[in-house]
Amino acid sequence: MKKLIAANWKMNGQSAWASKPEQLFDLLGKIIPDRSQILICPPSVYLQQVAKNAHKYGMNAGAQNCHSENSGAFTGEISANMAADCEADYIICGHSERRAMFGDTDATVKAKADSVITSAMGAIICVGETLDQRESGEANSTIESQLRASTPEASTALNTVIAYEPIWAIGTGKTATLEDIAQMHAHIRAVYSDMFGEKSAQDLCIQYGGSVKPANAKDILSTDGVDGALVGGASLNMEDFAKIVQAA
Repeated sequence: MKKLIAANWKMNGQSAWASKPEQLFDLLGKIIPDRSQILICPPSVYLQQVAKNAHKYGMNAGAQNCHSENSGAFTGEISANMAADCEADYIICGHSERRAMFGDTDATVKAKADSVITSAMGAIICVGETLDQRESGEANSTIESQLRASTPEASTALNTVIAYEPIWAIGTGKTATLEDIAQMHAHIRAVYSDMFGEKSAQDLCIQYGGSVKPANAKDILSTDGVDGALVGGASLNMEDFAKIVQAA
């Protein structure tokens, strides 16, 4: 399985950033490493521009969020179909910032992911615990609850990616220990196996997200059960992002 290295630009960028896939390609020596699959998720207003260039250089593009409905009176929202029309390959569903700041519940995430899958794209479903939940011994139960309630019945290893992002490690400079990461990825795979079968679970891509940067990427990406990375701040700088891709 190739390592899925995804850039989540969050609310950063401008139209000139559409050239970043080309910049990244140049930094990689004009070749995508065999073991890497690169995904860039810009703000939706730049999605189509970035997607065209990403595809030109052998990369994928995705949206950071979508609405669960295909159309309607939902001012300011975009649908999965709209993202697909802008040439997106994936959509991130339930990022911790969406859950914490915008009220996305497990049910909301499930509905969004279902719409993504119906629109023939890959859904990146994010799960993660708070520091209080981890310190109180509730990390495993929290992740299992989120996973079961956020993953649609149509999920398979072909249309779903699970991103484990410990909330306390996002944008803080902190990272979970390699042992913690391996344990949680194994737990996620076991829960998914119970839901959808062992074969699907073994083929499932599980990313780690939480202050991934060039200095720790190699260790994280070589940890058992880690099939990729969901990268935030370090993905805004193509030199840093290229080093993470090369670490895979």
